[in-house]
Amino acid sequence: MVKLNRIYTRTGDNGTTGLTSGPRRPKFDLRVAAYGTVDETNACVGLARLHAAGEDALVDAMLGRISNDLFDLGADLSTPETDKPLAFEPLRIVQAQVDRIEAEIDQLNADLAPLRSFVLPGGTPAATHLHLARTVSRRAERLMTELAATEGETVGAPALKYINRLSDFLFVASRFLNAKAAGDVLWVPGQNR
Repeated sequence: MVKLNRIYTRTGDNGTTGLTSGPRRPKFDLRVAAYGTVDETNACVGLARLHAAGEDALVDAMLGRISNDLFDLGADLSTPETDKPLAFEPLRIVQAQVDRIEAEIDQLNADLAPLRSFVLPGGTPAATHLHLARTVSRRAERLMTELAATEGETVGAPALKYINRLSDFLFVASRFLNAKAAGDVLWVPGQNR
């Protein structure tokens, strides 16, 4: 599917980048920003995996699947819907990926105590990095929903659902890992007044 034998092409030197379907867009284009932020989210997930592998194999395996899904999501976003036939079948996020991440959220959340306060980013190293990934995924979601609301642009419903569930997964996974250690770091309103 992918063959990279040369890393630089010089085609982006003019401030544009090519979408998977061919057209070029400015590098600051909203669609490019959306899939670029999905890629940034994936880098944060990779950082969290460095620590999760030592803390919990189940969470690490789930994050591995999510990392692959995020590449699927980037491919989805980089191939806008068009009325012209493409020479290939575009890769799209599908409902089954949303269903899987929901099931994994439920699995991790099943034995967690209900929250009685907001949670601060912190706890184990993996949990802390999952909070960072969560905030970046929320930015990706804001860009994707803005793109979907832009005239002439389309973002598939499963893609929007997936990015929304992803931040939920990252939050629950951080709580799951913290529950195995010292627990969540809770917000104490006005503590330092």
